Amino acid sequence: MSVDGLWIGQVAMAALMNIAFAFAVGSALLGAWLAKDAQQTTSPARPGWLRAQRSMLTASVVLILADLGWLLYQAASMSGVALPAALGVVPTVLTQTHVGYGWSVAFAGAVVLLGTAMASHTGMLRNALLWLAVIAVAAGKASLGHAADAGVASAAIGTQTLHVLVTSVWGGLAMVAGLAVLPALGASTARGMLIRTATQVSKVSLVSVAFVLLSGIFNAVRGSGGSFEALQFSTWGHVLMLKLVLVALALVLGGLNRFSALPRLRRTASTMDAHTFVNVLYLEALAMLGVFTAAAVLAHIVPGYAALG
Repeated sequence: MSVDGLWIGQVAMAALMNIAFAFAVGSALLGAWLAKDAQQTTSPARPGWLRAQRSMLTASVVLILADLGWLLYQAASMSGVALPAALGVVPTVLTQTHVGYGWSVAFAGAVVLLGTAMASHTGMLRNALLWLAVIAVAAGKASLGHAADAGVASAAIGTQTLHVLVTSVWGGLAMVAGLAVLPALGASTARGMLIRTATQVSKVSLVSVAFVLLSGIFNAVRGSGGSFEALQFSTWGHVLMLKLVLVALALVLGGLNRFSALPRLRRTASTMDAHTFVNVLYLEALAMLGVFTAAAVLAHIVPGYAALG
């Protein structure tokens, strides 16, 4: 691994891909939960729903742009040419490498995701396309990392796809709810909607976290080759430890909300308790931004077992 401008640019694009995808997933979920109550223009749920819709549209556009940027950096890295000259290598990367195949699946999913975000109406077909697109993006992204070394039809790819999906659900809900949607439900007239949405966020996040931990353990054992030395003496191990610290921080913050702030908010429905829940969720969102960035770095450095031979 050579830490140069190409590597930094590629990791930056990968981190942006991770964050944008999670924002799109979280926005889609929150938008679906608020849609029924937001149909009337005077509904207190409507500001939060509008933010979810705009967040999904923006995230989908950013995801497509980040995908294109990552592909250009990847082509330059694989061919050893300067970034501008990498444009001529892109067709070869797309048609003759497994990276190109995986990227094509992820990019196609991102395009469909943007189409569903731009749709003026919701329905069964739109929702089916949306979640098929989400699965396609997750599967494509899984094929761009170290899991692809085990082959396309492998447990590693399946587990990594699951890991990308559930991490995006958990992180996406925290980021979109904490940074955009719940602050828009701050009025006292929207307090019931805020409590209901916060409860849904907490329940779905709990289930997602369970799958994140299970799939994460599988990936960690695979990447380290089952050796603690890979964690201690490799760059991959050090970055993984940083990611685990950030995950632990997000878990602690999520636990504070679920077992302390949310029950108190349900009892009192007070403005102070509503602000407490949203503020803690905001901090959890910041931790998840770090998790997605660390995941991008891990995907672009040599796994621990390989680094130590």
